[in-house]
Amino acid sequence: MSLSLDVAPYTLRPLRADDGAAVHRLVNDWSVVRMLSHLPFPYPRELADQWIMSTIDRQTAGTAWHFAICEDDALIGCIGLSLGHPNQAAKIGYWVGRSFWQKGVATACVRPVVDWAFDTLPVSRILADVAEDNLASIALLERMAFVRSGTTRVPFLSRGPDPYPVLTYCRERETKMAANRTDTAASRILLVVAGVLIDGEGRILLAQRPPGKPLAGLWEFPGGKVEPHEAPEQALIREMHEELGIDIASGCLAPFTFVSENIGARHLLMPLYVCRRWRGQPSGKEGQALAWVTADQLDAYPMPAPDRPLIPLLKELLLG
Repeated sequence: MSLSLDVAPYTLRPLRADDGAAVHRLVNDWSVVRMLSHLPFPYPRELADQWIMSTIDRQTAGTAWHFAICEDDALIGCIGLSLGHPNQAAKIGYWVGRSFWQKGVATACVRPVVDWAFDTLPVSRILADVAEDNLASIALLERMAFVRSGTTRVPFLSRGPDPYPVLTYCRERETKMAANRTDTAASRILLVVAGVLIDGEGRILLAQRPPGKPLAGLWEFPGGKVEPHEAPEQALIREMHEELGIDIASGCLAPFTFVSENIGARHLLMPLYVCRRWRGQPSGKEGQALAWVTADQLDAYPMPAPDRPLIPLLKELLLG
């Protein structure tokens, strides 16, 4: 079966033997290949041709389906589905050339392939593996109602001999209809996340809400709203990078406590994480003032009501 899907402005078509040059040009890029576990870097040109021929053979045998993502007839990425996994599962993988990132290409193209697989192939679930630091791909899977099912470690040829942490995701066939339902109770919940950065001297970082924002002038623990497609840890990592210019690995976030409080028409739920290790020097990327304070100085900084109950807990943590 030869298949093409129209997902305007993109087209998904089977890979062809003459796609080798385009595949090599896009994949032989450290930003792309580092997320693909089975490929070396540099990526030799002949491997692109070998891989394409193997996908054609597997598609002929009905054991895998691979699509070239095309824009104006030019290949810009690929999506693959392999069959034969336990419990009638298929596994999906995808990549997009770096110059086409942040344009919604994967969002537009991966979902139709997932729907096509459930509608057409004898599969009851679709699996996906994603490197722990591939935040964009993690967010995409969670937007499509994939559920995190575990973690493992996988060697990435381009990254060296040591296995790298990988998150595993699964979406059941039954999820296809449920994914678009709106939970009205959940819509009342405002989920935000905050982090307590503690430096080597035991000081805590506070950020002052800048003029023009609600509660301007008050001090708070850095963080922000959790988007619908994000886990709290992913949201906090993103917020810390956007607000403070620092990079945090998920393994450096320790769950500490949470806040649950009515705030008018909505209910605030705020997980709080402690972090003692990060890369970079925190700075106010959004014009906010920052202050490093000791635990016994926290009372001197006016805070929003949800943050104030956290002060005695932090004093107990740091002062005993």
